[in-house]
Amino acid sequence: MRVEDFDFTLPEQLIAQTPLTDRASSRLLVLDKQSGRCSDKQFEDIVSELHSGDCLVLNDTRVLPARLFGRKEETGGHIEVLLLKQREGDVWETLVKPAKRVREGTVLSFGDGKLRATCCGVSAHGGRSLEFSYEGVFYEVLEALGSMPLPPYIKERLDDAERYQTVYAKHQGSAAAPTAGLHFTSELLDKLEKKGVQIAYITLHVGLGTFRPVSVETVEEHDMHAEFYEMSEETAATLRKTRERGGRVVAVGTTSARTLETIYADHGDYVQASGWTSIFIYPGYTYQAIDGLLTNFHLPKSTLVMLVSALVGREKLLGAYAHAIEEEYRFFSFGDAMLVRP
Repeated sequence: MRVEDFDFTLPEQLIAQTPLTDRASSRLLVLDKQSGRCSDKQFEDIVSELHSGDCLVLNDTRVLPARLFGRKEETGGHIEVLLLKQREGDVWETLVKPAKRVREGTVLSFGDGKLRATCCGVSAHGGRSLEFSYEGVFYEVLEALGSMPLPPYIKERLDDAERYQTVYAKHQGSAAAPTAGLHFTSELLDKLEKKGVQIAYITLHVGLGTFRPVSVETVEEHDMHAEFYEMSEETAATLRKTRERGGRVVAVGTTSARTLETIYADHGDYVQASGWTSIFIYPGYTYQAIDGLLTNFHLPKSTLVMLVSALVGREKLLGAYAHAIEEEYRFFSFGDAMLVRP
């Protein structure tokens, strides 16, 4: 299967650079999974699209303010650090720019010394292992000194960091937001629950690999990055009951979809589980854990376009994207949403 088969031309002006003031005021393209028919709606219409007895699965990860700007203590030279993954204790895998200035033993300072880091490992492409030292709680120090690691296609400054968090964000650990959830408000979630729609939560910490371009020619050659996930027994029980009652499981975002499909593939059911997933979903894959998907519009030739294509079919998905471009929907992280209706 060729990566080029998932390409499309997107006018640059359709890439949303800033979030809407009102989260729920975005548009919603409803794509019927069976017919491929598209309907243009507002996001608040999600309430009428879901039925009593359905279950909506949200990813409650919280984005770390993982970008740090500091200096080398020895020379005063400027350094940018992006936190990727906590290894053990206060040691983190990071990306550093300019990396050539940071060797093993180099000491970095952030916020006039409120946070310090010593390089304890060097890897390719700017990768550095840093051991941090500080007083107090690391995440509180990070909240004070760090900034949001926005995707590379967003050039505008984000005035309110909370707009890159979902309203239900809870567990710290992501390098990027699960953006399909950015459209929800607490009021909208209340409306869904009052209608009888179950709300369940999983956690998947999004890695920067989500923005890594597919650099091979054939889909099957691509290696997926691994991300940590967790699902509670409470959520597993809710999902089992949903299916037993004939309800539909709708994943909010590709992260929720990947988590649920990983667990179902490993255990044959919804069960309490945690671990690392590198599941790669593309056409030919048979979904077992979800019936529908709420997602944003994704980059051409990306693994996320392939994931949605596996659910609805490549031609139907590209047809829906062509419709979205013609109707000038907003694309990517701060853009509009699409519901693949069961």
